[in-house]
Amino acid sequence: MVVCGDDGLAHRLAAELRGVYGEQVTLVVPPNERTVRPPVVGRARAASAALFDRMVSAAVGSVGRTGGAGQPAGPAAGHRPDGEGVLEAFELTEAVLAEAGVARATALALVYDDDETNIRAALTARRLNPRLRLVLRLYNRRLGQHVEELLDQAAALAAGSGADGGDGGAGAGGRNGGLEASTTVLSDADTAAPALAATAVAGTSKVVQAEGLLLRAVERPLSAEGPDADSGLCTLALLSGGDRAGTDGPDGSGEQQPRLLPDDEEVRQAAGRQAVVLEQVSATGGAEPAAPGRGVTGVPSLASLFSRRLRWSVAGLVGCVVALAVALWLVTGTHPLRAFYVTLLDLLAIDEPALRAPLGRQLLQLLSAFVGLLLLPVLLAAALEAFGTFRTASTLRKPPRGLGGHVVLLGLGKIGTRVLTRLRELNVPVVCVEADPEARGLATARRLRVPVVLGDVTQEGVLEAAKIHRAQALLAVTSADTTNLEAVLYARTVRPDLRVVLRLYDDDFATAVYRTLRAAYPQALTRSRSVTHLAAPAFAGAMLGRQVLGAVAVERRVLLFAAVDVDGHPQLEGRSVREAFQAGSWRVLALLGRAGTPSGHVLEKGDRVVVAATRRGLAELR
Repeated sequence: MVVCGDDGLAHRLAAELRGVYGEQVTLVVPPNERTVRPPVVGRARAASAALFDRMVSAAVGSVGRTGGAGQPAGPAAGHRPDGEGVLEAFELTEAVLAEAGVARATALALVYDDDETNIRAALTARRLNPRLRLVLRLYNRRLGQHVEELLDQAAALAAGSGADGGDGGAGAGGRNGGLEASTTVLSDADTAAPALAATAVAGTSKVVQAEGLLLRAVERPLSAEGPDADSGLCTLALLSGGDRAGTDGPDGSGEQQPRLLPDDEEVRQAAGRQAVVLEQVSATGGAEPAAPGRGVTGVPSLASLFSRRLRWSVAGLVGCVVALAVALWLVTGTHPLRAFYVTLLDLLAIDEPALRAPLGRQLLQLLSAFVGLLLLPVLLAAALEAFGTFRTASTLRKPPRGLGGHVVLLGLGKIGTRVLTRLRELNVPVVCVEADPEARGLATARRLRVPVVLGDVTQEGVLEAAKIHRAQALLAVTSADTTNLEAVLYARTVRPDLRVVLRLYDDDFATAVYRTLRAAYPQALTRSRSVTHLAAPAFAGAMLGRQVLGAVAVERRVLLFAAVDVDGHPQLEGRSVREAFQAGSWRVLALLGRAGTPSGHVLEKGDRVVVAATRRGLAELR
């Protein structure tokens, strides 16, 4: 297998394939170490490891060398004793792909941070090896769908011509389970964003959407009566006992270790312990939720055009008009419709003065005139607010003065943009902080009308401008570990009980940060997440022909949801859903296309199921 990339995801994916699945991997990376090493903590360790790898490769005399134009000068990539080869190249050309062994490889992962680079390399690789399984990292969803169809069609045509008109066209399509050739487009941002958003908001469900199914899991304590007393369908994971609500205890910092896919006996003995429970399996609808503050057609709603104070003022004026009309009807005995009409004339000061009318009628006319004086500033305020709403639709909003109970999101890059979209789908109020005025997520923030504070979060006053003292959580997802850590530490000095989630690359660093923050703030919830840690299993599963539907973070571990064909898997075929359960490895959750699957249902050929699996469990289901 070949993995090509320029950041931490490539290294994590190569380690995943080699350590979990036992595959031989050739890693293609740029020679500039600054673009491939992990950020901040861990750089020295990564640099030392890279130097050691080069020394080993040089000792065996097979290291891949690069020429001045960035093309490999050596004959082949150097292979380490652990089965991983490293090839350095400035540009992913056809010659580099050929030297990496793409023509003989079973799968190729293109995980560069740039979409165009991945697409160019995918087109070249498909020409070199039409039967190659391709896994692409693309941020643009719509473009990814078109590219996937194009590459699968190219594979089908190549397979058909190679078989002289035989049954080659069935090999395209990454989910048909036929020939090796397939194309899968994934996004690390889409994979990690649901887990990050759910972690930041207390009580938020973990949602995975399959083909026509929606699976919803929640964190809650187990009942003392056992697994059958819970309303959930099954227990997916037991959280560590050292902290409540699933805070991170990744390496034994708590009394109990997290347990993925426990059996009924373990669940029974874990009464009162926090767990991730599958609560719902239902059919999904086809309509996507509308953007917050807008209708189905995308037209701004009344609430987004006018402030609450103005809406209450208009409601008060309408109430006054109705009261005056009723009073006029009771005093003069005129018809109710005529009373309402006369009241409006008095309100607009276009009726004749009631000089010879009874005293009650004169008083009502004076009151109507007074209410009419109040109508003018209200109409002016409405016009100004509506004009300001449309005018600021293309500019960034500032946090409202009385905002509270919101989530402060640091960073509007690829990850931050997806997390922002997910939080707004959950109707969670958000305030974003971004240092780059040209960040890609600012357009999304404008479209969703989310307040944004432009400034360096490490500078004094920036978090205060985001109303951090009244926020419910801080979600730091910038690409710099030090920036995320500094923001979290400062926020904790302002709000010691603030819920914080920070994105960290290095697992050892994350463990140390977690321990320190938990010891310093025992009553606050602290969680750390790694985007590459969440995304790498999905990419690895796709390279092995698995359709990974989603990933759920269980502390510093990952539980995968995948679609698996029963045919060809003796661990599943001919067994009931209950019998197919392997504690600690995998569990069948549902049949695709069927919301309810009884535990006694026998799995047969042709069935396609959704399984929850650990990384090693998914490897065993090959």
